[in-house]
Order: sequence, then structure tokens, then C-alpha cells
Amino acid sequence: MCDQCGCGDDNAEKTFRQKVEEMIEVVKPMLQGHGGNIELVSIDDDNTVNVRLQGACSGCPGAQMTLKQGVEKLMKEKIPELKEVVAVD
Repeated sequence: MCDQCGCGDDNAEKTFRQKVEEMIEVVKPMLQGHGGNIELVSIDDDNTVNVRLQGACSGCPGAQMTLKQGVEKLMKEKIPELKEVVAVD
């Protein structure tokens, strides 16, 4: 079991929202280390996660790549039912 994200046998008992919230907390320090931040805005019925990028991430030219190749990729590894992570304003 990973203490960082809470994955393991008991992960199956958590709601989708709980899993997403835990993963947001895992990626936050990575973004904060570069002057940015991430906030969970909402989750759609199709398991699309809507987030708000803040700080240095807001308006950064590389933010979309960070979101898709970093945040979304990591979250899909731990939450296979996740459809997509989308940045909203």
C-alpha cells in the first residue's frame, strides 16, 4: 500500500470522488513546487474531472502538457475509471 495516495486493497471501497480528491492532494505539492496549484472544481457524470490551475500554472504555455502528461496520466494510473482531466476557468 502506498501511503502517498492511499492505493491498495481498501481503495476499492472509496468513492470515485474520494479517490480523485486524494490524487489531487498527491499532485498539489508537485505543482506548488513550481509556483502553481490545482483545485478540484467538479466531476461530471462521465467521470471527467474539472480542475482549476492556479498561480504560475494559470496561463502558463506548458500548463496543458503538465495537465495531460502529468496530472491526468498519474491519476489514470491510480483511477482507471477516470475519463479525462480538464482545466476550467
